[in-house]
Amino acid sequence: MDGNGRWAKKKGKTRIEGHKKGAEQIRHVLSAAKKLGVEYVTLYAFSSENWNRPKSEVTALMRLLEASIKANEKLFVKNGVRFETIGDTTALPAYCQKAISHIKAATKNCKNQTLVLALNYGSRDEIARVVNEIAREAAEGKLKKAPLEYGDIAARLDTAQIPDPDLIIRTSGEQRLSNYLMLQGAYSELYFTDVLWPDFGEKELEKAVAEYSKRERRYGLTSEQLK
Repeated sequence: MDGNGRWAKKKGKTRIEGHKKGAEQIRHVLSAAKKLGVEYVTLYAFSSENWNRPKSEVTALMRLLEASIKANEKLFVKNGVRFETIGDTTALPAYCQKAISHIKAATKNCKNQTLVLALNYGSRDEIARVVNEIAREAAEGKLKKAPLEYGDIAARLDTAQIPDPDLIIRTSGEQRLSNYLMLQGAYSELYFTDVLWPDFGEKELEKAVAEYSKRERRYGLTSEQLK
């Protein structure tokens, strides 16, 4: 969800106002995704590198996260949206952890759609945590299988309970993954748009999905084999 700050600058607003507008856009994108039959939406909300931003902005983002979760809880329950997270949320402020725990409990039985927020998430950090877990199990004599396969690693990733992404969308014109789902996105289709996140609505999502529908996903096979 890139471009909140640049959107704010163009509008003569503060960066946090841009983040607020970006947060509001989430429910519109969720609704649009539901119309298109998209059951899982994962949003890169706060990376493990974002702690390096000015302290005032980080604090404002944490308060915005808490407020957004509380504001959307009843709507998510009503619309059947299950709320999940990936990333090390134990590093978030206690008030954020409390709000996350509450909305997860409230939406745990929702079946219509799943929203996953990547919070204090970084793919390299995720991989390091998995490697450390495997090393610990090996040291304690609990690792019964060797050599390991990718499935053994995938089962330990933060995303173990959700599908790998079919489509990764990057807004605001940047064309990189920025440490996002690097293992899970190995076969994802990538879509880059110059549109800033606060302006990324239903029509823009439809464009992305329409482009995705034209792609041929071969997973190492040839076009002839798929036919």
